[in-house]
Amino acid sequence: MKKIILTFFTTFALINANEPISLNDALKILNNQNLEIKAADLDVKAAEEKVDSVSGNNWGKIDLIQDVANSDSAGNVFGFKLESREANFGDFGFSEFLPCMSATPPASCNNPLTISPKDLNYPDSRTYYQTKLKYELPIFTGFQISSYTDIMESMAKIKKLDKDKVINEKVYQLKKSYYDMALLENSIKNLQVVLNNINKLENMIVNMIDVGYAKKTDLLEIQAKKGDVERLISQMNYNKDLLYHFLGFLLNQKVESIVVPEQNIQMPALDDSTILKNNLDIQKAATGLKIRESMVDVEQSSFYPMVGAFAEISTADDKFMGDASEHKAYTVGARLTWNIFNGGVDYSKVQEAKIEKLKTKSQVELARHGIKLKIAKLRTEIETQDAEIAFLEKELKLANEIYKNYEERYKEKLSSMSDVIIKQSSQIQKILELQVAQNKRNERIFALIKLANGDK
Repeated sequence: MKKIILTFFTTFALINANEPISLNDALKILNNQNLEIKAADLDVKAAEEKVDSVSGNNWGKIDLIQDVANSDSAGNVFGFKLESREANFGDFGFSEFLPCMSATPPASCNNPLTISPKDLNYPDSRTYYQTKLKYELPIFTGFQISSYTDIMESMAKIKKLDKDKVINEKVYQLKKSYYDMALLENSIKNLQVVLNNINKLENMIVNMIDVGYAKKTDLLEIQAKKGDVERLISQMNYNKDLLYHFLGFLLNQKVESIVVPEQNIQMPALDDSTILKNNLDIQKAATGLKIRESMVDVEQSSFYPMVGAFAEISTADDKFMGDASEHKAYTVGARLTWNIFNGGVDYSKVQEAKIEKLKTKSQVELARHGIKLKIAKLRTEIETQDAEIAFLEKELKLANEIYKNYEERYKEKLSSMSDVIIKQSSQIQKILELQVAQNKRNERIFALIKLANGDK
């Protein structure tokens, strides 16, 4: 039912691709449509199949063996007859031995034991069919199968963590793109206000030139600045197009419009212990440690005996399944194999596995310390950007007021057009600096959320 719902939702989203896509809807499409997430999901399924293939060894195996042969080898022909329970005394050459036991033996019977029976040594060729059903069961393997099963289960868990990491990264890219779009639109909006002011100022200068209160150089200066602002707006629109292409790549469908979120993302309530608990790199390192522990168990299995049992039933004849019930046979048995000495190789392998386990344990601790350092760094950077944004917002507000003041002063011939342009450049610079600072803040917050495997 869940798959049906997801398929319906995806189909609906594709049909309505021209409708603005909200961030929540985009996240749903991402989980169902992103090609990298689909590939990671297939890796998980393949790893789960490997777990089943290893644990299945506990149940043993059943083989059906069908042999077909034709031979005139003395040993083979006699063996074929014996397997099919059809051997007789004639196969031993009794047809040549019995005349020697008669009252008037032939001259060749001086020593009957030296007779080479032709029936035994030079038999006619014989076709041989044997059908065999064989079952082999490992009874005790020194915990080798269970250890390999644990390893495969841990490998499957790592694949799941890898999939979660891919999802985490794609969610990070998607959310960042949405908020980047919001910042771009806000910057374009602010620059559009500047452009409108420039247009008004340009019209005013044209009128002032007509009555002799302004110079043509004033008009050229304001037109040059107008070109700069239009160029900035054009660049930002190109960046919007690139973001739409990137969103289309993430969602594996064409994206033409989105519902832009609020400009500033709120700082998530994530404490360090929660981040460390949910962090995928730490979980992956801990799972790697479990694999190393299981590898020690695998190497230690060499010190235990291996015990297995088997059973088989068979039938043989010179025709396929001929007289199967009369020619059937069975064999049951068990085998113990115990390597007593191999030059200390097993001991060395166990010690090597233990060393690798200690090494991995150190790597787990290193991963924890590394994540702690990243958390502290990101929190500091977010606080820095918060402070910078607060200052820039005040500076932008001041730059806007200063520009308006100089615009009025220019009208009253108390300042030059160059002064107005300088103040306007400062205004534009603050807009761009504010966008950069807000971009950095959002990126750092999303990076912090990504460390915690999402804001769960």
